[in-house]
Amino acid sequence: MAGGRAGFERRDREAAENFVAAGNRAGLRRAIYLGGLGETGDHLSEHLASRLEVAAILGRGSFRTTFLRAAIIIGAGGASFEMIRALVERLPVMITPRWVSTRCQPIAVGDVIRYLTGCLEDERTTGETFDIGGPDILTYREMMERLAGVEKTFTMILSVPLLTPRLSSYWVGLVTPVRPSIAIPLIEGLKNEVICRESRIRDLIPFPLTAYERAVTIALAEDTGNDYN
Repeated sequence: MAGGRAGFERRDREAAENFVAAGNRAGLRRAIYLGGLGETGDHLSEHLASRLEVAAILGRGSFRTTFLRAAIIIGAGGASFEMIRALVERLPVMITPRWVSTRCQPIAVGDVIRYLTGCLEDERTTGETFDIGGPDILTYREMMERLAGVEKTFTMILSVPLLTPRLSSYWVGLVTPVRPSIAIPLIEGLKNEVICRESRIRDLIPFPLTAYERAVTIALAEDTGNDYN
């Protein structure tokens, strides 16, 4: 998406096809792909649909693919996290569309890394698809309010029915430091509920999951060097 708003699905598709071709030539044995949550029957946004298409293309390779499906990853520098953070820090009063009531299951970047390395080490994950998420299921309103609580800042969120995700994506692209070519597809995807539908990976790779507020605290400390403990 950083390459421009138009055509990112085509670029995703071409990159996946090139990876498959290179993997087949090199005799690649397995690959681990980190994509996105979302169900095909939920009228997915272009961004989420592209994540699923990439997984399908990788599945055609001669190698075995492990597909990890995640919602928002909470970590310093992550586009979705930085977008939510900027809204909280720069807009103490927000007028938002109905997407603020959509449920999401965010996950700390450290937990994602644990799953990725765990899949690399555990052959039982080969060729499987797993949903990965943190311990909290929150609406986007709750995510912003809790982030404001960690930063000890004021935020008021007013939801109106007439403001569509597409319209709101334009002002989000202006207010936040995230490039519009990235922010707009991400905002359009907020209409889709992204929560784990199964938790089989917890039995294969068990560890204590990081709570949302703790993940935010770690991300803010990494980015600013401040002590939020």
